[in-house]
Amino acid sequence: MAEAPVELLQRVPLFADFDRGDLQRLARSFKERTFDAGSTVAQEGKGGAGFFVIESGEATVSVRGGEHGKLGPGDYFGEIALIDDGARSATITAESDLHCYGLTSWEFRPLVESNASIAWKLLETLAKRLRAAQQR
Repeated sequence: MAEAPVELLQRVPLFADFDRGDLQRLARSFKERTFDAGSTVAQEGKGGAGFFVIESGEATVSVRGGEHGKLGPGDYFGEIALIDDGARSATITAESDLHCYGLTSWEFRPLVESNASIAWKLLETLAKRLRAAQQR
């Protein structure tokens, strides 16, 4: 399986401030994943341990049965799963064939433990998302 392209990860706000060396180390931990159009990639309320970055294709985000948005190349989902293996907060459905790179919590944890800036960026991103969710 191929590792994630550094240029793709660099577009993710969580990783945007990383230097090239950190991005290359991170990229080696990601695994290539593909999903057919119509596939459920993540199911709201079900367990999940993966964070995904979309390289190509489109997906729909649904919360409590209602469409909540669209995702496309460069977008990501599942960052909360990097911290805990709790239930997914949304359903992600592939609208077209979806080519992604995924990272599990058990692959991510050693990276966080050895690099405080990764942990801090993750906390900032999660705080922003929590604030936005509370304002809805």
